[in-house]
Amino acid sequence: MRSSIRRLVTVAVAIAGVVALAGFAWTSTPTSRGKATKVNLTYFTFSAAPDHLKDLQNIINGFERAHPNIHINVQTASYNDYFTKLQTQIESEQAPDSFELNYENFVTYAAAGKLLNLSKIAKGDRSFRASIYYPRAYKVFQLRGRQYGLPETFSVVLLFYNKDLFRQAGVPLPKKTWKWKDELAAAKRLTNSAKGVFGDFQPIQFFEFYKVLAQNGGTFFNAKKTRATFDSPKGIAALNWLLSKTAQGVMPSKTQMGGLDDTAMFKAGKLAMWHNGIWQFAGLKDAPFSWDVTVEPGNVRKAHHFFANAVVASAKTKHKREAWAWLRYFSSSSNAVKTRVKSSWELPAVRNPSLFKPYLAERPPQNRAAVFQALSNIVTPPVIKQEQQLQDIVGKWLDKAVAGQVSAAQALHSAAAEVNDLLKNE
Repeated sequence: MRSSIRRLVTVAVAIAGVVALAGFAWTSTPTSRGKATKVNLTYFTFSAAPDHLKDLQNIINGFERAHPNIHINVQTASYNDYFTKLQTQIESEQAPDSFELNYENFVTYAAAGKLLNLSKIAKGDRSFRASIYYPRAYKVFQLRGRQYGLPETFSVVLLFYNKDLFRQAGVPLPKKTWKWKDELAAAKRLTNSAKGVFGDFQPIQFFEFYKVLAQNGGTFFNAKKTRATFDSPKGIAALNWLLSKTAQGVMPSKTQMGGLDDTAMFKAGKLAMWHNGIWQFAGLKDAPFSWDVTVEPGNVRKAHHFFANAVVASAKTKHKREAWAWLRYFSSSSNAVKTRVKSSWELPAVRNPSLFKPYLAERPPQNRAAVFQALSNIVTPPVIKQEQQLQDIVGKWLDKAVAGQVSAAQALHSAAAEVNDLLKNE
């Protein structure tokens, strides 16, 4: 799902554990004659295809050189199809040995007993150090104190801005100290209806709502996750903040976008500011204008998305040790890390700041340091076992508010009532 290592990193010393796992003891399964048995290990991924299959193969080649008895068989699917196919495989007792999960779906699979408990295996591997990973990324893939996944990548959302439009309008460039009011004031000055230019774009959907809720000091659930709290006055004010952008004319409606999506609008020079993820960097290299990024404005506090993916193993894999070796290598080996950074295939969730020097030196954007600054105030998605139902409920009522069918308060109170019914079955 969606690089987060905030704070231009006071993160610890480079750890020698971020190396290809050449010294890892579990590299073979002996036969009665003492020879290694060839193991075919399946790996299912949504993030590799279609743009990073060569990068994935490069990582696999390094792993297979270090573990000559293990062969990785890759299965791919688009993100839209991935979880349907994965669920079908699991239900038919044909789960892949290892696969990829985003944080939003992790709890559902872990709680259902579908994932291999890695804690015991990790304790038996004397060369393993959890400290090689960014701590928050590692801990979010735990459930009830047990580790079920190794963090693969992370990403954050930033405020992108068209420097040329700012200069033409005589508006000072965004600062990391901005609050919502500063963003709105600039957006009004940057909007030029005669040229079809809008000052801002921030999608009104589940993922943006829980973040602006946090920026306004609100919470999504109570402490025990037994009741929704996102329909509080702080939540209603947060949704009204999002809705106000279109109401005040600084953000285009779907009709005004004329069939274009927000990415196309920004690349066409029609959006002065744009809230989106760092995965957009590569696609904007050929933008015909100067652009940069900064951390997003907050209101009561700063809050930034923290999206993370993990690699996991099936609870029913017959190759637990081989799967563990693959998960370790794929998530933290120097080969995997360097391949990802070089190809902009999301950011690996390791703590070693020296590994990100090439990433920070790459242009555009100039201010890549903002990626790591954002990590100072991260907020993870609200997650329950029935995650997709949760997102569908909130998304449905947000859409009604956008369409003007209900007020922000009506939308959130109605969504909260449905979510509370959902929580009764958790």
